[in-house]
Amino acid sequence: MLIRDYDPEDANEVADLFHDSVHGIDSPTLSPAQLEAWAPTPPDYPAWRTRLTIKMPYLACSDGKIIGFIELEADGHIDCFYTHADHQRQGVGAALYAHLLAQAGVREIVDLYVEASEIARPFFEKSGFALGKRNRIERGGEILTNYSMTLKRSGGSAEGGA
Repeated sequence: MLIRDYDPEDANEVADLFHDSVHGIDSPTLSPAQLEAWAPTPPDYPAWRTRLTIKMPYLACSDGKIIGFIELEADGHIDCFYTHADHQRQGVGAALYAHLLAQAGVREIVDLYVEASEIARPFFEKSGFALGKRNRIERGGEILTNYSMTLKRSGGSAEGGA
């Protein structure tokens, strides 16, 4: 597996990975309508192209395909963090997160924060993030839940590990 920087030619593949990852979630707490509100079908490719040019995610690739991505903003916000459904529980997320931590150190970003979905929350808890408040977000007429979580780091090194 290779972790690399985003290239504008990756936009559609990243958008498809996001869409397929969300719609591949098998959770009794999310309805098909909520999944569709979270990741509309079809993906809005022009909006994704614009978003990704700003966010510049890190991509996990294997055999020439993107199998995961993570975004780190200048203020320490981790926005999107998704792994392809066929590659979950194979260390892709951990590798992306380790790369993000290294990049945060290079960029002198001390504290990290995220709004984690119910599905992602255990990963962030295991990685040392403190649970903050529960958020209810209206999107496409549906209510989605996520959790504000923070990781306080000292001197650019993580207190928790993935």
